[in-house]
Amino acid sequence: MDGSGLPETRSTCPYCGVGCGVLLRPDGQGGLAVRGDPEHPANFGRLCSKGSALGETVGLGHRLLTPRVAGKDTDWSGALQLVADRFTRTIAAHGPDSAAFYVSGQMLTEDYYIANKLMKGFIGSANIDTNSRLCMASSVAGHKRAFGSDTVPGTYEDIDAADLVVLVGSNLAWCHPVLYQRLLAARKARGTRIVVIDPRRTASCDEADMHLALQPGSDVALFNRLFITLWQGGALDKDFIRHTTGFDAALQAAQNDPSAPIGLAEADIAAFCALWMRTEKVVTIYSQGVNQSTSGADKVNAILNCHLVTGRIGKPGCGPLSVTGQPNAMGGREVGGLANMLACHLDLENADHRSVVRGFWGSGPLPEAPGLKAVDMFRAVGDGRIKALWIIHTNPAVSMPEADAVRDAIAACPFTVVSDITDQTDTARLADVLLPATAWAEKDGTVTNSDRTISRQRRVLPAPGQARPDWDILAEVGRRMGFEAVFDFASEAEIFREYATLSGLAGQMGRDFDISALSTLSDVAYNDLSPQRWPLTRARSGGRFFADGQFFTPDGKARLLPVSCRPPAARTEPRYPFRLNTGRLRDQWHTMTRTALSPRLSAHLAEPFVDIHPQDAERLSLARSDLVTLQSPHGRAILRARITDAVQVGQVFAPMHWTGETAPSARIDALVAAACDPVSGQPESKASVVALARFDAAWYGFAVARDPMVLSSDYWALARTSRGYRAELAGVRAIADWEVEARRLFGAPDARLVSMLDAKAGNARIVLYQDGVMIGALFVAATPVAVMRDYLATLPGTDSAGAITGRTPPDVADPGSVLCSCFGVGVNSIVTTIETQGLISVEQIGAALGAGTNCGSCRPELADLLNRVRAREAAE
Repeated sequence: MDGSGLPETRSTCPYCGVGCGVLLRPDGQGGLAVRGDPEHPANFGRLCSKGSALGETVGLGHRLLTPRVAGKDTDWSGALQLVADRFTRTIAAHGPDSAAFYVSGQMLTEDYYIANKLMKGFIGSANIDTNSRLCMASSVAGHKRAFGSDTVPGTYEDIDAADLVVLVGSNLAWCHPVLYQRLLAARKARGTRIVVIDPRRTASCDEADMHLALQPGSDVALFNRLFITLWQGGALDKDFIRHTTGFDAALQAAQNDPSAPIGLAEADIAAFCALWMRTEKVVTIYSQGVNQSTSGADKVNAILNCHLVTGRIGKPGCGPLSVTGQPNAMGGREVGGLANMLACHLDLENADHRSVVRGFWGSGPLPEAPGLKAVDMFRAVGDGRIKALWIIHTNPAVSMPEADAVRDAIAACPFTVVSDITDQTDTARLADVLLPATAWAEKDGTVTNSDRTISRQRRVLPAPGQARPDWDILAEVGRRMGFEAVFDFASEAEIFREYATLSGLAGQMGRDFDISALSTLSDVAYNDLSPQRWPLTRARSGGRFFADGQFFTPDGKARLLPVSCRPPAARTEPRYPFRLNTGRLRDQWHTMTRTALSPRLSAHLAEPFVDIHPQDAERLSLARSDLVTLQSPHGRAILRARITDAVQVGQVFAPMHWTGETAPSARIDALVAAACDPVSGQPESKASVVALARFDAAWYGFAVARDPMVLSSDYWALARTSRGYRAELAGVRAIADWEVEARRLFGAPDARLVSMLDAKAGNARIVLYQDGVMIGALFVAATPVAVMRDYLATLPGTDSAGAITGRTPPDVADPGSVLCSCFGVGVNSIVTTIETQGLISVEQIGAALGAGTNCGSCRPELADLLNRVRAREAAE
């Protein structure tokens, strides 16, 4: 059965905050066919490379299928009773604040709601925080300071209507590709201008009219200059300013803010300010480059100030738009998943709000003060204040700043529970209790995307083994802790109705979040719920906020904040002379527990790397493909060097995805300082300081294998392929016998071995065969290995007679490394087609090969490759 006769199920993509709709059809063999939902308002059928590859990530080979205590499989009753007992005893002995939950934007809203209700309402602590603290807490803080509420005023439709879109600290082309394609469509239709503000040249700069490569941390200074220009140019909306307070103080702070830290030419600053000032319809999209800063909240308010004083907010084509990194970061904010919030955008420190929530839940007294935010939470785990910790669908042993210290803190915690879909993460390996949760395509619920649209996520595959939904696990623990009646939920729909009802009380108290029109949904209506943007009341549905000048502050007016530029907390010095920027790649997601399962997503950039400016590389005597050691005051990493002028002199960039499971020496957050914004508590993940030096290896290796390899060298990086695995290797100690090492690496002591060894040169080529097919090949040299990696990755499981050469046979074309992940199109194939067909545009490449015609995020790389081929042809 191939599943072709089964109906498609409407659901939502589990990756970024765009919230794309997907249509899912089981293939009858445990897999899925996935395509974009043409009726979903977030994407209208488009998907990025990650969304397109979702069907490759639902296998069970990596799944945790049964509860596990102290490394041994057990049953649910025993595991959950242990969790309930240990939390109960810990709280009785040490107080509610000795317990903590660390949760995730991967959770559905219903899961999030139960976790928040259990911790704040019945355990009685505010020690619940989320990995969304690492990506959008500064936006929350800026919104609340300016608007009195965490309200996103704009919508995706504003991108369609804008005449100028400013991307601030956002590589939209790679991190939110579907929105970027929407922006390019608007550009084509109406000539929308695009400005990118980012220290690094990214794929988003490819179509930009202006790229402002400002110095890290100087966003406030730039937007203060814009504020002054708007004032001097008479571009203020005096009628709208009457709906604000704090104008004089905000203007004075801007006038007193020095411009020197910006690092841009005066002409470029003036051109940007003039363009912004003379364009009526302006949307400012901002993301991690703004939020992940010790002055992140001030950066947000500097942006909001400019929109507020010009009245460019809440109107079609106008306004600030924070784009979130996770599929339900917004849902987590709505249910109070942050340590300083209550459900439904009610305030934890407001006695009236606490009273309403307590009465509605029928709980004991709610905590009156915020709980520990993420960084402080794990510090409290480390120093023993937190003694019982529950981590749900996140990997803080890798993703938190100062990750080595966080890993050690979790390992030493007296009792740690991890709920996840796999036991194969750095964090799961530290747990006392592992609880198997249902994965994306196996669970039901809702998520909220970056423009407040609530969408259903629907079950399309059966739960494997003993996996259970997160809300079900949390509710049963609540019942076993003695709170039977208030956690006696039978379905996701029942939880959603309670949550929607509470939102109506919040709406009656003047809060922005109100979805009470959905509070009486039947189970059938909940199952059929179509995407809808809140607020959803009987009087109002969807739409924008603030065009009417009404805000959620006590006097109903917006607050203009006086903000001044502050440099990053870490300062470069002779010992640590480089500024480290971290971020995401086009085809990977967080710590790769899902995307690393997809061979085509792993094919684009299969190894961790660091981008280094050519001048810095020359000064340090670093060459392309060298391995480089990065050292910070907090940790060390080894990465492959990429020499590029996309980064500025004195700055380096490294992706954040690799883990102890995929490249133990490349855990980049081990280097990141845990310095946080004093308002939002968000860590400064883009401005730590490091030193660089070549990693002097005694040998370098490349291996491909049909089955998992036994990796133990000083440096290794593993990636999935369509035929098994590939790995980059290096070591500082010489290997006495490479044939013995190859048998150990591939776990094949009795396999037939073919080898070419040159001990004097330090070269070895070894291929192992079993039952007539290649099971592994290892290539070793004294310098980085030069072989056709992408071709070799296709050989495991075949007879591959010529594999030992490391090159393709004369009659076999080598497609080269994958550039377009959506369609698996390689660099060599593209170059050959450009040359043989005389292609002169990216559109022609797409017509010939399909590359760049789906999500479009590879188009900048296609353009760069096309230009290089043209330049070479011209030189010839």
